[in-house]
Amino acid sequence: MTDIEIARNTKLNKINDIAQKLDINEEYIECYGKYKAKISNSLFEELKDKKDGKLILVTAINPTPLGEGKTTVSIAIADGFSKIGKKSILALREPSLGPVFGIKGGATGGGHVQVAPMEDINLHFTGDIHAMTAANNLLSSIIDNHIYFGNELDIKEVTWKRCVDLNDRQLRKVQTGLSGEKNIVPREDGFDITVASEIMAILCLSKDIEDLKEKLGNIIIGYNSNKKPIYAKDLKAEGAMTVLLKDAIKPNLVQTLEHTPAILHGGPFANIAHGCNSIIATKMAMKLADYTITEAGFGADLGAEKFLDIKCRKAGIKPNAVVIVATIKALKYHGGIEKDKIQEENLDGLKNGMSNLYKHIENIKDKFGLNVIVAINRYSTDIENEIEYIQEEMKNKGIEVSLVEGWAKGGEGAVDIAQKLVSLTEKQEDFKFTYDLQDDIKTKIEKVAREIYGAIGVEFSEEAQKEIDRIESLGFGNLPVCIAKTQYSFSDDAKNLECKEPFKITIRDINLKAGAGFVVAISGKIMTMPGLPRVPAAENIDIDRNGDIVGIF
Repeated sequence: MTDIEIARNTKLNKINDIAQKLDINEEYIECYGKYKAKISNSLFEELKDKKDGKLILVTAINPTPLGEGKTTVSIAIADGFSKIGKKSILALREPSLGPVFGIKGGATGGGHVQVAPMEDINLHFTGDIHAMTAANNLLSSIIDNHIYFGNELDIKEVTWKRCVDLNDRQLRKVQTGLSGEKNIVPREDGFDITVASEIMAILCLSKDIEDLKEKLGNIIIGYNSNKKPIYAKDLKAEGAMTVLLKDAIKPNLVQTLEHTPAILHGGPFANIAHGCNSIIATKMAMKLADYTITEAGFGADLGAEKFLDIKCRKAGIKPNAVVIVATIKALKYHGGIEKDKIQEENLDGLKNGMSNLYKHIENIKDKFGLNVIVAINRYSTDIENEIEYIQEEMKNKGIEVSLVEGWAKGGEGAVDIAQKLVSLTEKQEDFKFTYDLQDDIKTKIEKVAREIYGAIGVEFSEEAQKEIDRIESLGFGNLPVCIAKTQYSFSDDAKNLECKEPFKITIRDINLKAGAGFVVAISGKIMTMPGLPRVPAAENIDIDRNGDIVGIF
C-alpha cells in the first residue's frame, strides 16, 4: 500500500482524546475539525513549574536525492517509546508547499510511521504558513505605501522581500511598480520562499505573543540616505502583523498512526534558514511528556548545528541525546557509487561513504559534547552483511547503534532504539556551543566552517565584507550566525560529496535579521527561493471524483 492508503486505512482518535493523553484540559484546546487542534499558549502558565522531560534531537548524515527518512525515524522513535510504556511526544516542523509540490510530494513520514491527518498536514493544515506569508507581504505593502505618500522616513534602500510558500525561481528577482502611476517608484525586488522568511524565523524563536510583536517591530526593512536602519516599528506595522499571526503562534496538536501525540509548529528549511520547529512547541512538549522527540532539518552540519547554536542558546534548552540517521544507500552514494547502482552489494563504496557518518558523529559527540546514537533506517533493499558492517564499525568505535524498521513495522520496529535512548539520556554530557556570541561575525562563521564542516578556511566576497562591517557598526555583531549552504555536502559545492580534498567555504552575501536575532551568511550557489525540479511532484498530485487526494506520499 502507498503511504496515503496506509493513513486512510488507520482509524484516528479524536483530537480531544489525544489531548487527554497529555493531561491537557479541554479549555486549552481549539479544535480544527476532528483530528487537528491548536493549543493555547496560556497552557504554559499552568505548566511552568512542571519538570522538563528528556529532549531527543533527531538529525542525519548529509541527505541525498534518495531520501534518508529522518522524519520517519523520528515518528518511529516516538511510537517506540509508547510501545515500551513511556510517555512520549513529537515536536516537528510543518511541511512547506514548496517541497510538497516540488521534490518530496509530502513530509509527514512514511509507511506505518506517519503523522496524521497526512493530507491536511501536507497542504494548508491550520493555515500557519499562509498567515506568515500574509504578515510578510503586509509589511511589503506598508513599505511601498509609505514611499508612495511622500517617504517621510527617507527610505533609500529597501532590503525587505516579499514571499510565497511555493518553489518559483522566476520570482528570485523582479521589477515592481511598473504601472506608470504618479508617485509610484519602480524598483528591483524579489521573493523568498515563506519558510526562509524572517517572519518564519521570528515566530519559531518567539516565547509568546508579546515577544513576537517586539521581534516583528525590530525587523530592519531598509536604510535611509544616511545608511541608518529603518525598522518595521517605524512604520507602525508590527501590531497589524501580530494580529495576522495571533493564531499561527499557537502550536498544532495532531497524532501518529499509533496515536502518539505530535505537536507540529513552524517550518524553516535548514539549508536556507535555521531549520527547527518553534521554541514554544518544543518547550511545551517537554512539559507535557517524559520524552520529547524533535527533528532538525537536513544533515547535522546544518539543522543540528543551528538547533544547538541558535535555538538552544535562545531557548535555554539542550538535548539529552542526539540520533544520527543513516541509510545504506545514502552512505554508498557518499562513497561515490552511482544512484542506479546503489542497490548492488558494494562494501568498498559503503566503506568510502562512512567518512560522512564519522564526521557527523565527531561533531555531535566531540564538538558539541552530546550523547549520540546512530539509527540505521532500514530499507527492504538493504543487504544484510552491509548492515552488519556498520553495526560492527559503530561497536568498535564505542558508538551506540540501532536498526530501525519503523516504515515496515511501526513503533514495534523502533523498540530497540527507544530502550537504548532511555539509558543514553541518563548519561552525563558536556554541552558546548561552536562559538561565543562575543566573537566577531567573521570568527563565528569561520568556527562553524572549520569545526563543523571541516573546511580549511573561509573566503568572503567584497560585498559580504562590506555588509559585515555595516552590521557590526550598527551594534549587531554579537548575534549568532545562520549559514545558508547546500545540504548535500559538508562543502558549499553540492557535487563535492566525498570532500576528499581540502576545501574552503565562500561567503558571497550577508543578511542581517535583526528581528529574528541572527545574521544569515549565504555561501556558494544557495538560493532563498528554490526552483521546481524538471518533473515536479505536482504532476502526480490529483483529486478523484470522490474527493480523495492522490499522489501525496
